[in-house]
Amino acid sequence: MTQDPLVIFTPSGKRGRVPAGTTVLTAARRLGVDLDSVCGGRGICSKCQVSPGRGQFSKHGVTVAEDALSEVNAVEERYDRIRGLKPGRRLGCQAQINSDIVLDVPPESQVHRQVVRKAADARPIVMDPATRKYFVTVSEPDMHEPRGDLERLTEALRHQWRIDRIDVAPPVLAKLQQALRKGNWEVTVALHHDAEDGAQSIIDLWPGFRSEPLWGLAIDLGSTTVAAHLTSLEDGHVAASAGVMNPQIRFGEDLMSRVSYAMMNEGGAAEMTAAVRAAIDDLARELATEAEIDMRDIVEAVFVCNPVMHHLLLGVDPVELGQAPFALATSDAMTLPARDLDLGAINSGAQVYVLPCIAGHVGADAAAVALSERPDQSDDLVLVVDVGTNAEILLGDRARVLACSSPTGPAFEGAQISSGQRAAPGAIEAIRIDPETKTPRFRVIGCDTWSDEPGFWEEVGPGGVTGICGSGIIEAVAEMRIAGLLDARGLIGSAEQTGTERMIAEGRTHAYLIHDGTEAGGPRITVTQGDIRAIQLAKSALYAGARLLMDERGVEAVDRVVLAGAFGAHISPKHALVLGMIPDVAVEKVTSAGNAAGTGARVALCSIAARREVETLVREITKVETAIEPRFQEHFVAANAIPHATAGFEGLRATQPLPEPSFNAGSGGEGGGRRRRRARP
Repeated sequence: MTQDPLVIFTPSGKRGRVPAGTTVLTAARRLGVDLDSVCGGRGICSKCQVSPGRGQFSKHGVTVAEDALSEVNAVEERYDRIRGLKPGRRLGCQAQINSDIVLDVPPESQVHRQVVRKAADARPIVMDPATRKYFVTVSEPDMHEPRGDLERLTEALRHQWRIDRIDVAPPVLAKLQQALRKGNWEVTVALHHDAEDGAQSIIDLWPGFRSEPLWGLAIDLGSTTVAAHLTSLEDGHVAASAGVMNPQIRFGEDLMSRVSYAMMNEGGAAEMTAAVRAAIDDLARELATEAEIDMRDIVEAVFVCNPVMHHLLLGVDPVELGQAPFALATSDAMTLPARDLDLGAINSGAQVYVLPCIAGHVGADAAAVALSERPDQSDDLVLVVDVGTNAEILLGDRARVLACSSPTGPAFEGAQISSGQRAAPGAIEAIRIDPETKTPRFRVIGCDTWSDEPGFWEEVGPGGVTGICGSGIIEAVAEMRIAGLLDARGLIGSAEQTGTERMIAEGRTHAYLIHDGTEAGGPRITVTQGDIRAIQLAKSALYAGARLLMDERGVEAVDRVVLAGAFGAHISPKHALVLGMIPDVAVEKVTSAGNAAGTGARVALCSIAARREVETLVREITKVETAIEPRFQEHFVAANAIPHATAGFEGLRATQPLPEPSFNAGSGGEGGGRRRRRARP
């Protein structure tokens, strides 16, 4: 019998089969996908736009045919003609599903738009930008001295600012004569000088004296999110920060899925490159609008990213990063024109600096973290963990710094979790479970009140509680362990075993009910055995990477741990330790660095000296490759236990003793107390 088409929505990861001919909007509602619609499916509001994938998606085990969706109909044609649709977009209320399909729901089509929590950290920076303004007075042309305007501008810069060598691109040269005459032979020139020697490049020029500051973009290009900070090149302050989902998610949620997409689909790498460059351009426009600045004043950008994102940003096929020896096309820092990356929103002469990569799977984002946190200058042994879809880990002190990457996957971002969602208003971000009553209380994004406090539901508003995000699922699993609802193997107990009716039988396993909003038309939010397994796999990869670096240094403990990245500011040290995400250490020795990669990007944006520092620093860091180290697998298996099975875990045990229940899979449910085979965690 022919199966119904399989539909997979990203970035939520929700999937299911629907009858052929079902509209995308109907399928989304049936599967609980966050897809907006205001007009009731009449093709008027355009809120339900989706981006269909094409080709082979090995991670999902599907191949999307060209006719997986119905042809564009008259309603979509009319909307595109009058208001316009982005290339490749379809209206979910009109497009019908014919066969297996992967569909990306862009941020603007999500009812609860993601909150990208990668704000800029306030930090003093010694200003030494690569791009500066210079006001010069140029001599007027003379019939008796036949020199061009550029030559006289060069002479003025040499005499007035001691700048000897100047390069100029044809588009800037085309502005020169008009600017000189309009400014009555006085102009403000933006010069870029990144190299220690060599010519300075004219980025742009304006008639007369221009007082407005120049701006730069510090961009953290991650696997899941793209965060950007609009930064003054005069004093380093951040005027606006914003973030968007990385649109490449529709090609694969993790890095290897995207490498696989590039391998299996001709032109796949170019497709992903175009998608992320367009997203960066849109982000630049959004920031300029928010800060109310002229986009022409954005004259520079700095990028930090992992190696796969690095290659896709530069338009390099990442196929070699998918197989040993994981060779990079280049690991050095790069300076290139923004137009080479199709960044048309900012100044046409703007320059881009990309931080160096450390090795095949430890990229420029790890280099930026090293620049921000400087483990090489630490007197004690510090472990710096940048938690994300692909975690970067640094371990070091003044003697030596080691680095590795660990493929944690998207579970920490709320993906592949039954009730999971991205960080957005209404998502549970913090939870506590009473060890006696097993009753949960929680807090959601956008609301400072806890669920058991007066005024919670009024403050949450009509959107209600919508799901659980990454920090929420981490705390939920840790709290379940503390409350005795979960044993060390990660097995969830039954209602009889735990003493609470919140444990729901689901076949041979159980789930813990956090919130049931079905009576009001909302979701039923649970933590399932599958969710526990996804978190176990993610945290085990993170912990195993850290232990591998500790083995390399010949130590059994670290002095302190720094949590970096979007999660660093939102995961409590206690829950990170209970879950076993990080090696055992005293709770007070776990601190947050916020978005350290973004901070490193800002430092590099504002300082030529910092660029030279990070280029030297990466050459001194020892890279450890997790993919070929047999001990990584040993640590990974041991770390499947909660918290883990490789250390004493004394840092938290004294103040937070953990119960040691042991549950049998399937026992105590509808099958009574019948003994069954134990499920592996």
